[in-house]
Amino acid sequence: MTIKPLIAAALLATSAMAAPAFANHHADTSAAMQASANVVETAMSVDDLSTLVAAVKAAGLVDALSGDGPFTVFAPTNHAFNDLPDGTVETLLKPENKDKLTKILTSHVVAGSYDAMTLTALAEANDGRINLTTLSGAKIKARIWNGTLYIKDENGGKADIAMADVQTSNGVVHVVSSVLLPK
Repeated sequence: MTIKPLIAAALLATSAMAAPAFANHHADTSAAMQASANVVETAMSVDDLSTLVAAVKAAGLVDALSGDGPFTVFAPTNHAFNDLPDGTVETLLKPENKDKLTKILTSHVVAGSYDAMTLTALAEANDGRINLTTLSGAKIKARIWNGTLYIKDENGGKADIAMADVQTSNGVVHVVSSVLLPK
């Protein structure tokens, strides 16, 4: 199994579990019990992650993201996908755009398990930001602005963490307010 499919699967599963709660992104839930469902299974159980689930399926990443991990997934909600320009999602879901879709989805996944408390501590130790490399090779930043943790993509797009620390069997999911786009 290649890393890209594994990442995509982790993204899907973790995001599903994260969406229902939409808790405060600074809540420390790292001590919560680890879920028995993987990232993909978790995502499939959340209505507000249905666009993400459809994208993971279209990209062929279900099996990969069901792997061992651990993964940190920044899972965009349906609303985040709806905020993209008209026709973007439909175009990305076409078979001829599978590679581009895979790159976008894997730009939401980081190898390793980083809960919100860890991301915040790392950022605070580095002048308010920490650079992370996603499975696609994209560079994202966890940044603190006015005491709030955000994720910033390579293009300067900013995503609020709507819900942090959804634990799955193969990682942690943070539900985000925007789709992170690679260059």
